[in-house]
Amino acid sequence: MTIAVRPRERDALIQALRAGVVPRVGQHLIQVGRFKEIEGLLKDIERIADGGTAFRLILGPYGAGKTFFLNLIRSMALEKKLVTASADLNPDRRLHGSGGQARSLYSELAKNISTRTKPDGGALTGIVEKFIFTAEGEAKGRSVGTAIVIHEKLEKLAEMVGGYDFAHVISEYWRAHSEGNQDLKAHAIRWLRGEYTTKTEARLALGVRTIVDDASMYDQLKLLSLFVRLAGFSGLLVCLDELVNLYKLNNSQARNANYEQILRILNDTLQSNNEGLGFLLGGTPEFLFDTRRGLYSYSALQSRLTENTFAKAANVVDYNHPVLQLPSLTPEDFLVLLGKILNVFAYGDESKHLVPDEAIVAFMQHCQQRIGEAYFRTPRTTITSWVNFLSVLEESPCLDWRALLGQIEVKPDAGDLNDLVVPEDLNPGMLDATGTNNGNDEFTTFKL
Repeated sequence: MTIAVRPRERDALIQALRAGVVPRVGQHLIQVGRFKEIEGLLKDIERIADGGTAFRLILGPYGAGKTFFLNLIRSMALEKKLVTASADLNPDRRLHGSGGQARSLYSELAKNISTRTKPDGGALTGIVEKFIFTAEGEAKGRSVGTAIVIHEKLEKLAEMVGGYDFAHVISEYWRAHSEGNQDLKAHAIRWLRGEYTTKTEARLALGVRTIVDDASMYDQLKLLSLFVRLAGFSGLLVCLDELVNLYKLNNSQARNANYEQILRILNDTLQSNNEGLGFLLGGTPEFLFDTRRGLYSYSALQSRLTENTFAKAANVVDYNHPVLQLPSLTPEDFLVLLGKILNVFAYGDESKHLVPDEAIVAFMQHCQQRIGEAYFRTPRTTITSWVNFLSVLEESPCLDWRALLGQIEVKPDAGDLNDLVVPEDLNPGMLDATGTNNGNDEFTTFKL
């Protein structure tokens, strides 16, 4: 059975794959394998929708498809009426910080809040509006004032840490909505997004005495998860990728502070202290297993995240464990993946395929000869080459694909400088543009 591919999804997929980035839409059209992993995450989504909690650490080597997998699960959560918030960690965005790094992460999450009707982010205003409309409809049905219903709904928020000001800002938004005050609406959304940097500015604009800062980032996420449920959604799923950036921190005190925040999130999840809130964290195996710099260097996290010894002894996978390791694609999976990309080019119509199925096998053999098994274990450059190959044939259908195949250059995916871990005894300034020592070795041993 073939599935028709809409032009918008087709173009978005091809552009993303050609650039070597994860597509934001249409992931289901090229998803292959990992059915057990997806099944396990679907159970987490259903648990969140029922008011429960979930915590998963998604691990995989570079190029194994962690980001694609996270985006796929995020899309599935949207279909289950969950609200999702996603962000990548970097040196300026962390779970804990003292210079605005945690607030910066929250702002990025708030900017990328998505719903089923607005899957590309920027849905926070729509969520607040839906809460207002729901309250107005309920007030009309009960023949009471809207202010009474809003106060009753927000009363639960006011009992939580930072909840009083959160509820006050929502009330101010409703007042601006009823009065048509667009400036006050903008101030309220700006506060909810964590964009105020001083308490004075927030007090003058909204009459609140607190703002979202580094210390309150996680508490704000808990408030947000409860609020989206009040607005009629099933819950909130937070997707954080590139956690390897915490592993790269040379300052052990800053690294441990971030690990403490992960421990807090994990404890709250395991103890069901939250309502309708889930976390998906993506990282490399070193981020977890390294006993010097990884999560295993923090004993409290190691004891909670250690692998299931019974599953290991039986040589099986525990898909209910907080840690889920993604295996690399198999050659069979990769064969199916290339076929699905070929089908996307043809808008889902097999009769319009640019090349026969034997071309896929020939292409894989060509890649095997060039770079060996890396073509399916870290497949980014291989997929890019396949997309470029099909694009040329689409533009010039008179070309012979057999003659063109031998001219394809496929190189191993060596990653980028963001994957580089700088040793603690090496000054980052001594690395040149290639990420290697620039020859100033004498400075590493210089003593005053």
